[in-house]
Amino acid sequence: MTATTTREPVTPVAPVTVTTAPVPAGRRRRTVPVGLVLAWAVIATVLLWAVLPGVLAPFDAYSSVGPGLQAPGGEHLFGTDANGRDLFSRVVHGASESLAGALVAVSVGLTVGTVLGVVAGTVGGAVEEVLMRVVDVLLAIPGLLLALTVVVLLGPGTVNAALAVGVGAVAGFARLVRAEVVQVRATEYVEAAYGSGGRVLSVLWRHVLRNSLRPVVALAAMQLGTAILALSTLGFLGYGVTPPDPEWGMIIAQGRDLLAAAWWVTTLPGLVIVAVVLSANRVSRSLGSER
Repeated sequence: MTATTTREPVTPVAPVTVTTAPVPAGRRRRTVPVGLVLAWAVIATVLLWAVLPGVLAPFDAYSSVGPGLQAPGGEHLFGTDANGRDLFSRVVHGASESLAGALVAVSVGLTVGTVLGVVAGTVGGAVEEVLMRVVDVLLAIPGLLLALTVVVLLGPGTVNAALAVGVGAVAGFARLVRAEVVQVRATEYVEAAYGSGGRVLSVLWRHVLRNSLRPVVALAAMQLGTAILALSTLGFLGYGVTPPDPEWGMIIAQGRDLLAAAWWVTTLPGLVIVAVVLSANRVSRSLGSER
């Protein structure tokens, strides 16, 4: 007699699915746009021109080095002007004048505008109304017209032109800082800082200003390009440096009567100004978007 064995049915095993947690947005690999890299490269190059003009300029910016109105080529990258001076060397040396004036203008607008915006956003009431009405008046006047008015009162010169452009930049900084201060002051951590016995100046410095800094920095970067363009305009009109010192606007003004015969005297320095202004605006957009 043989014993029979019975097998129990095997139940199928369900496949195991492994789920991975999503990678946080901060840990994702960021790709830097090509345009932003080029913008920083342009700004870094112009900064090197301003810091080391004697090293990076191939010729003396004040002396004649060849025949006048020589077209761009291998020896003279930007050609020569009517006096036989190397145009690229003059553009390199002019970077120090243009950037120094732009930095002074942005510093004036940033400092005065921040003070006005902080006072208006903190004190409020009648003080805020008066300060904001003054800012509205400044915004109602075109920036170039306001700069021309100030520079006519102060007299021509690099410093006076920079101060004139800085006065025109005060209103933009004041409105932005005031809006940021009002917004940050309404947050819970600022109210908690006041409730825990924090002093007004301490809370403003440690909490309000630091959390309002990013949009102000973005505006400062944009204003740097605007200030370079405004200073070049004033130099073109004859309110900047005095010849023979090189300055981008004055270099373009010296070649405006030669545009038909020697296009490079005005076109190439103008393209440098356009590249710097567009690069500053691109950097400003990148700083403002990282919020």
